[in-house]
Amino acid sequence: METIIRLFGSWQDFAALLVFLCCWMGYEPVVKRVSQKSGVIFKDLTIVRRAWMKEMVIRSFKLYDSNLIGHGVNSMSFFASANLILIAAVAGAIFTEDLSYTSVHALGIDTSSSALFLMKFGLVIVCLARGLLNFIWALRQTNYAVAAMGAIPENVDEKTGQEFSAAVSDIFEPAMSNFSQGVRGYYFSLAAGAWLFGPLPLAIASVGATILLAWRQSRSQAARGLRRMRELLEDHPYPTRTRPIYDGIVEPEPDTAPQTAATDNQNARSQNV
Repeated sequence: METIIRLFGSWQDFAALLVFLCCWMGYEPVVKRVSQKSGVIFKDLTIVRRAWMKEMVIRSFKLYDSNLIGHGVNSMSFFASANLILIAAVAGAIFTEDLSYTSVHALGIDTSSSALFLMKFGLVIVCLARGLLNFIWALRQTNYAVAAMGAIPENVDEKTGQEFSAAVSDIFEPAMSNFSQGVRGYYFSLAAGAWLFGPLPLAIASVGATILLAWRQSRSQAARGLRRMRELLEDHPYPTRTRPIYDGIVEPEPDTAPQTAATDNQNARSQNV
């Protein structure tokens, strides 16, 4: 206990940090367990994305899919850049020589212990750094998924098409999961920043961020809409259409040669007249 008090200044700070770590690290495992019993965005969106991959495999014109993937890549790049800027800003606040503890204390921030003060800023950087790594890994996995999508053969039977869609989903799904983890890091970075104002604000902000995330996962309008979408997809047999090759039927191309010859003869007669 004496070591904790010497390091953190008080046992309240240590307890608040434990609450934060439990909320931050325990949120996703709890959501995954809850999603097995009731509908949440995490589970519903997985089913929706897998349905998308099944449709993508049989879609001849994939410009629609490439636009959606491009939107996801742009979002990941934006958040990764924003994370990097925030990390640089917080690190600059820590390592700048002009940092005035008197000015910071005027904002209501506890500066009684310089080590604890730097530790609070360090926690914010750790949250942002983990989010940055999540975004980078999500971007790399999305690039892998794009390569896999481009390698899908044009003419495949139904069983092979389902196998290809499952393989692409296994690459694409972790990318989206890491993207969600990176976005979630912003919530807990704000909660970590509350530690600057004391242990109680840190504990309240940590629990509040967890409750807000849980509500958005299960009770928000988007969650209800995705749950309804999942139910429709489960009731609807997809892929919605099949190529003729699936049934062993290849539609012949229309023979336009006789029509072209007749048109040329008619034009020749008109010129002679």
